[in-house]
Amino acid sequence: MIRSFEDWNALVIDTRSLDGLRAKARTDPSGTLKSVAREFEAVLMQMMLKSMRQAGASFGLEGAVLDSREIQTYQAMLDQQLVRSAASRGLGLAERLAEQLSRIQAGAGTPAPPPRMPASAPSLPSTAEQAPAPSAPEGFIGRLWKHAQAAAQALGLPARFVIGHAALESGWGRHEIRRPDGRPSHNLFGIKAGAGWTGDTVEVVTTEYVNGRAEKRIERFRAYDSYAEAFADYARLLSANPRYARVLAQGRDPEAFARELARAGYATDPAYAQKLTAVLKSPGLSALSAG
Repeated sequence: MIRSFEDWNALVIDTRSLDGLRAKARTDPSGTLKSVAREFEAVLMQMMLKSMRQAGASFGLEGAVLDSREIQTYQAMLDQQLVRSAASRGLGLAERLAEQLSRIQAGAGTPAPPPRMPASAPSLPSTAEQAPAPSAPEGFIGRLWKHAQAAAQALGLPARFVIGHAALESGWGRHEIRRPDGRPSHNLFGIKAGAGWTGDTVEVVTTEYVNGRAEKRIERFRAYDSYAEAFADYARLLSANPRYARVLAQGRDPEAFARELARAGYATDPAYAQKLTAVLKSPGLSALSAG
């Protein structure tokens, strides 16, 4: 069911673009790759803009004049125009994608190596500080255990509490907050960038609970140069903020640690304590009784 102008317009654009690409592919395969790449870039920009609109809607007033059907239709038309304007200039993604597709096509399906970053681009982190392997908790623990031990020593907590908290916030490294270019932010604890934070930041869409109701919002999070820096900042946050004093006084009781962390307002999820307790009592962490 087509519910709005935006849905209808997107459907018409997709159909016309597909017919045009099919016709062009018969006479100019190489040129078609570039067109496909540009179409993909435009679709991506449209999805990003739509996600931003949806995230921003959570801050609006339902039933207000800005929420009327006419305004929504106008916004959809404006978004389409913004996407066309941005796509005409390009973001650089289409060229990179077309280059990769051309190499793959020329190599009979053998993927080409990734394009080299410009000399002015920030360098990737060293092998020792790359994102934790997301395949298993063991890989996550093994790679970050030394950082967890250092933070735990500063906090007077078991290291398994620290690594478990990072595991919950990052989904064992699978959902780590990333920068716009895909590099890791090294923020495994979901620490937001408040007014007093002067370091690097990254904005992402996250879920917050308001009066028990989940809402999507765009929030600013801290970004670090390494996981060592991230764990050290986590230790400073818990030790320097008085509201976490009861968290640090729970000794080796995982349930009390999780409960007091939730009570201190570390997260808005009403089930946060239960989720953290489940992680801390998981086989991979409960076996680390010495940490």
